[in-house]
Amino acid sequence: MKTTVVKPEQTASLKTALVVGANGVIGSTLIEHLVELGDWNIVGLSRRGGQDCGHLKFISVDLLDGTDTRSKLAHLTNVTHIFYAAFQDRPGWAEMVAPNLAMLVNVVEVIEPIAKKLVHVSLMQGYKVYGAHLGPFKTPAKESDPGHMPPEFNVDQQQFLEKLQKGKSWTWSAIRPSVVGGTALGNPMNLVTAIAVYASISKELGIPLRFPGKPGAWDKIMEMTDGELLAKATVWAATQPQGANQAFNITNGDLFRWNEMWPDIAGFFKLEVAPPLHMSLQSVMADKGGLWQDIQEKYSLKKHSYGEVSSWGFADGVFSWDYDFFADGSKARRSGFNEYVETREMFFRMFKKLISEGVIPEVK
Repeated sequence: MKTTVVKPEQTASLKTALVVGANGVIGSTLIEHLVELGDWNIVGLSRRGGQDCGHLKFISVDLLDGTDTRSKLAHLTNVTHIFYAAFQDRPGWAEMVAPNLAMLVNVVEVIEPIAKKLVHVSLMQGYKVYGAHLGPFKTPAKESDPGHMPPEFNVDQQQFLEKLQKGKSWTWSAIRPSVVGGTALGNPMNLVTAIAVYASISKELGIPLRFPGKPGAWDKIMEMTDGELLAKATVWAATQPQGANQAFNITNGDLFRWNEMWPDIAGFFKLEVAPPLHMSLQSVMADKGGLWQDIQEKYSLKKHSYGEVSSWGFADGVFSWDYDFFADGSKARRSGFNEYVETREMFFRMFKKLISEGVIPEVK
């Protein structure tokens, strides 16, 4: 992580960001961006904690435990911005509501009364707001689209913030990315790393790179959101007046189909492409832990556990979308956020980062 030097006399004027979900793909990239900006004190919250560095501090906390949350966060009176990107997975959609709402409530109900200079609460959402997880949904999805039948924790979280904010000086924003591209390890929703590991294992086995998704997903319209672009958009919405009390779809700005992107990905890894073959990665990759250890030894890779680099269930979910999956990102652009990332370039840049960090083998 790049370190920005801040003079001691500047410290008092720094904004203070509380990043909730600090070790995830979204939270970790957001922290990197805040560090690079140089005008933030940053506190990262997660179960695992993290390595303190300069104006970045970590707190290990169980956000589902209200008592633990209060005891660990009661001293954070200088927080000016809450960036909420935590997530608790559960087997069913209804089961996700209680824990994910509870974590947000526990954090905000501790910080909001004591942080007298609180400016903004940023809520990370997604296309579940539009029912994208349930099946085919209206595309391009727009922030003004009507809601769908609950349960849906993203909606409950936003309603909690809207109700609490009434009459207050602070504001909120709801950020809605598509599938997020990032390289943070140990995260259950990391498509880029899942593809990279799948391709690396395919190469080691001497087999072509087959698209493992449903047949109907091969030619449907897709989009993604670069983690770095998302970080910039999140900070923009939290610090600009046009972001106050608004929801924004945040996308790379281009669309693709796997039948066009997959051969490019295979080309990066210098692999042949064979016709798609629908298979559950969670099943067929379950026995590859030993092989991955052999690959790490052979190519002198970092000794990350197989679990840390595996997001097979999430990849299966993305590759099962046999319907168009994209939203209208023009509201953010009309409001002043005009960043753009080519998705193909995003994949290649992140694959190269995984190589440079010793996560996957160099491509030869």
